[in-house]
Amino acid sequence: MENTTKQEVWLRGPLPEVPALLQPVAHALLQAREEINFMLKDFPEEKLWLKVAGVASVGFHLQHMRGVMDRLTTYADNSLLSEGQLQYLRLEGSSTDSLAALLHFFNLEVDKVIALLKVTDESKLTEPRAVGRAQLPSTVIGLLVHIAEHTMRHTGQVLVTVRVLSSVN
Repeated sequence: MENTTKQEVWLRGPLPEVPALLQPVAHALLQAREEINFMLKDFPEEKLWLKVAGVASVGFHLQHMRGVMDRLTTYADNSLLSEGQLQYLRLEGSSTDSLAALLHFFNLEVDKVIALLKVTDESKLTEPRAVGRAQLPSTVIGLLVHIAEHTMRHTGQVLVTVRVLSSVN
């Protein structure tokens, strides 16, 4: 089930218009997108919301990655979450979306983050930002790197969960 036809994204060179310091963020997001879309190409819809051994479902991970990217880019923009974003957070894990819809919205969110990276001024990466209701301290680069790190962490969980579910009848 591994996609061995291409070099990893980071080995394909820099992405046009993405600042040098943010290339690893872009590479990680594009790698996650490739792996998720490849792994879920023939994934059965009826297994999308199944939980195995108490771990989160594939559907949850797709919803959650999208939501986290959206929320963290909002904080990086020095804004507060909207009521719509808070409602989305409350509904993460509900089994209302199809696999096609979840992949579509995940891919769109990756595109949105890449577009944000392209217009991010490297001189502002260390500017402080507040996160969440508790207004926890971070920086623009801290939030952007966490988007990549968090997305890759959940990508790994998706890949393992898909393999486990694929081995279960």
